[in-house]
Amino acid sequence: MARKTVEPQRATIGLIAEEAGVSVPTVSKVLNGRPDVSVATRTRVEAVLARHSYRRRTRGPTRTGPPLIDLCFHELGNEWGLEIIRGVESAAAELGVGVVLTELGGKHRPEQAWLDAVLARRPIGVLLVLSSLSEAQRHQLESRSIPFVVIDTEGEPPKDVPTVGSNNWNGGLAATQHLLGLGHRRIGMISGPDDVLCSRARVDGYRSAHAEANVPYDESLVRWGNFDADMGYEHGRDLLTQPDPPTAIFAGSDVQALGVLRAARELKRRVPEDLSVVGYDNVPLTEWLGLTTIEQPLRAMSRTATQMLVALARGEEPPLRRVDLATSLVVRETTSPPTA
Repeated sequence: MARKTVEPQRATIGLIAEEAGVSVPTVSKVLNGRPDVSVATRTRVEAVLARHSYRRRTRGPTRTGPPLIDLCFHELGNEWGLEIIRGVESAAAELGVGVVLTELGGKHRPEQAWLDAVLARRPIGVLLVLSSLSEAQRHQLESRSIPFVVIDTEGEPPKDVPTVGSNNWNGGLAATQHLLGLGHRRIGMISGPDDVLCSRARVDGYRSAHAEANVPYDESLVRWGNFDADMGYEHGRDLLTQPDPPTAIFAGSDVQALGVLRAARELKRRVPEDLSVVGYDNVPLTEWLGLTTIEQPLRAMSRTATQMLVALARGEEPPLRRVDLATSLVVRETTSPPTA
């Protein structure tokens, strides 16, 4: 006769309160992100919640108004971010969901104050852009049954974290192959931070393109920084004033490419006759500039992430938890064969 399997007892708020040495209302306040709980008490309750892998069946009192999702950027301020916001808002509107937008001032991991505000808002889910959570922060969301999805990860996330991005390695490969195919042999590469996954992947693609073409590259032509115009300008000007300057520069973002174009103009380098320039992202501005670039499907990425998040909030399992959308080369007027 087969033995009956006994399921482990699910932790209750009462059990959490007893182990933490607090009242049930205090545990409820912690779960709901209420501010009227001391830091020491909150820390103690969170530790017990984590120990029991507690997950709330519901998110607590029904909020007034439409359901919300939190969209959290590591940093805002350029067209790249606006494209992601447009994609999220478009998908959220179709799904009847509101959006709360916050940024982390350039940090890739939020502080506890941000998480406390999220818990107090009781969103149905959280979208993180180029950001990640600590294990403790993950559990704080999971214990409240608040799912999260990461757009364009800043590092390699745990395998169970839902993510949506694009094939950055292939984008770096395609951009560099295009320039090599035109005949360029000294190609500068300006990327983002060297501790961000997409930056490293684009540089890896650049290196792989050289290896496949059996063309050596000069490591001194590879620069790291951020994705802003000022860094494109600074590195672009430095590369172009070298004794043996590059005849082409591949920038890690369209905004960086704007800085490169300004540096070229100040140094009297004609584009594309004296210098070919390739950007990355294909934000709307690039069409007006005639910039050759790599199209990163930012709106499709953010729409996909939003749909995935709402599905998780509804208790549905999406077909895939890791999605990498394809990139493609868009050739315009800023690239041509090098002059003799």
